[in-house]
Amino acid sequence: MSTTTKKVIWAALAGNSLIAITKFTAALITGSSAMLSESIHSLVDTGNQVLLLYGLKRSQTPPDEDFPFGHGKEVYFWSFVVAIIIFGVGAGISLYEGIIHIQHPSEPGPPNMNYIVLALACVFEGAAWMFALREFSRSKGKWGYLEAVKRGKNPSLFVVLFEDSAAMLGLAAAFFGVYLTDVTGNTVYDGLASIVIGLILGGTAIWLAYETKGLLIGESANREIVHGIRIIASSFPQIEKVNEVLTLHMGPDYILANISLDFTDTVPAGEVEDILEQIRTAIKDEYTQVKRVFAEPRKGVIQISSDEPVSG
Repeated sequence: MSTTTKKVIWAALAGNSLIAITKFTAALITGSSAMLSESIHSLVDTGNQVLLLYGLKRSQTPPDEDFPFGHGKEVYFWSFVVAIIIFGVGAGISLYEGIIHIQHPSEPGPPNMNYIVLALACVFEGAAWMFALREFSRSKGKWGYLEAVKRGKNPSLFVVLFEDSAAMLGLAAAFFGVYLTDVTGNTVYDGLASIVIGLILGGTAIWLAYETKGLLIGESANREIVHGIRIIASSFPQIEKVNEVLTLHMGPDYILANISLDFTDTVPAGEVEDILEQIRTAIKDEYTQVKRVFAEPRKGVIQISSDEPVSG
């Protein structure tokens, strides 16, 4: 797993921890519902980063008898759990707080503390967001941002980017809620801001869950890799036809490939295994993410084994 991914998560964890403490202090002093929602938002994000780091660590567990292909999908599982927590805890509590605050308004407290905290949060969240965006932009290559999210196989990076983007939008909603409450003296705006923050979190969680669902169930490698494997196998003169090329991501950096091949009639049976070994080597040299390759000749099934250690 890339150390860049861990750096992005650690940066978000440090920022959210400090911001959560500051926001909770401001919420207790001012009684702002929007600020309380933002506090919960930052606390949830902090917990999410801990879960992502745990998932990354678990994904590096070597294969064993029960998990012969390793634990790479732990990253996908914990990313999905993060989406559920954002929706159930972050969005749920924010919506609840907003509705309760509208139904039972309280006297607004001094807003200056909220403004100071929101300004500091913008600085810290903005720095974390810029760092996550920079690393995501670097990793996405030639793809567009939406395409990179849809086709990317490492959810940890875009989960942090989504969280930080939602945090920036939440801060904007909290600022307008605090400002309008301060100007008009009507605490309904504060409650409405809390509801908006809940909707932002809910939308983010649904999008994250949708994007990580396919990875958790089992997505194939990107089309370029599948096509490249087909080209490599068909380049051998002994191969008459490449039938199926089936791939599965067992983790962000672990692809399992299964190819079905038709050999020419002139290939001696004793040479088939050597040719398959050459194909395996060529595929793994070109695509380092491919850790296991299985081949199915027209006559019988031959496993192409790997001497390299497997990692998630």
